[in-house]
Amino acid sequence: MAKDKACKVCNRIFETGEKCPECESKENTEGFKGRIVILNPEKSEIAQKLNINKKGNFAIKTR
Repeated sequence: MAKDKACKVCNRIFETGEKCPECESKENTEGFKGRIVILNPEKSEIAQKLNINKKGNFAIKTR
């Protein structure tokens, strides 16, 4: 089982590859804290506070 990685630029969590599928950045880490799942970014107060405008899995903090 592949270990999840989080992009240091946009905080998107992904499993495969070395590039972030969202922003194409190669800056990623396996060290992240917290996970948030955004289902409806338009209505989510948490998504608005974290400046997330797309659906998906995101890390709360990356190292």
